[in-house]
Amino acid sequence: MTATLKTVVLGAAGQLGREFCRQYQGEVVPITRAEADLSKPEAIQHMLAQQEPAVVINCAAYNLVDRAEQEPSAAFATNALGVRSLALAARERGFLLVHFSTDYVFGLAGERSVPYHEGDAPGPVSVYGTSKLAGEYFVRSLAPEHLVIRTCGLYSRWGTGGKGGNFVETMLRLAREGKPIRVVNDQVLSPSSASEVAGGAIELLRRGARGLRHLTNSGHCSWFEFAQAIFQLTGVRADLAPTSSAAYGAPARRPAYSVLATSHEDTPRLTHWRDALAAYLEQRPSNG
Repeated sequence: MTATLKTVVLGAAGQLGREFCRQYQGEVVPITRAEADLSKPEAIQHMLAQQEPAVVINCAAYNLVDRAEQEPSAAFATNALGVRSLALAARERGFLLVHFSTDYVFGLAGERSVPYHEGDAPGPVSVYGTSKLAGEYFVRSLAPEHLVIRTCGLYSRWGTGGKGGNFVETMLRLAREGKPIRVVNDQVLSPSSASEVAGGAIELLRRGARGLRHLTNSGHCSWFEFAQAIFQLTGVRADLAPTSSAAYGAPARRPAYSVLATSHEDTPRLTHWRDALAAYLEQRPSNG
């Protein structure tokens, strides 16, 4: 892939979209939800007709995991049907479609403790995960030229507007406010820097990768261990204690284990999650 190809980035105001726009070396057109909402196919089609891109990077998603349980139609409108419309457009117009998905397409395996590879059968346990899996299937079956990238536990300097900030910033904010912090210790994942994931995805494009890839920082931990590392690395004192998923009582079920690994040699190996976290904390603005 050359940097001369006109590339549209959907979801350009989000964590991953902003990192893509910041790092991408080439003609990039950032498109926010206000400019073209993925849940409104006519707006997407109009934008594509105007821009005529060679590549579309879809970082847009409905990612309110708990709310999706109460409004599944909204989750599917964006994550499944909106993506289907995009995949059909890719087939009609001939652009390469790069679509980001999630570790939450897994979870049904229960007691699993071995990382998931691309060839493993998915089994989501939430509306959100199911809607994202449906979107994957549409891309893989309808878009002739596609790259689907599953990632996990993203955080970045940009936060996540719809969620009130990413996990790292939420932990630090709660500590500043002196509030008790209870974090689940029975959900294991690979927290991932959006900056590193965007860089890895750009490298995948440079190498001409197609199909399905897993891309996360290496290593794994529970959400509680991730929170511990945040406070250890920043030196911030916090009233932190572990809890179980059952006691926490979130509306949506999460995978107990959703560590991703890749079977493909062309996939960049990203740094260990703790090293990526340390780099993020060192570079973030000093706001407590």
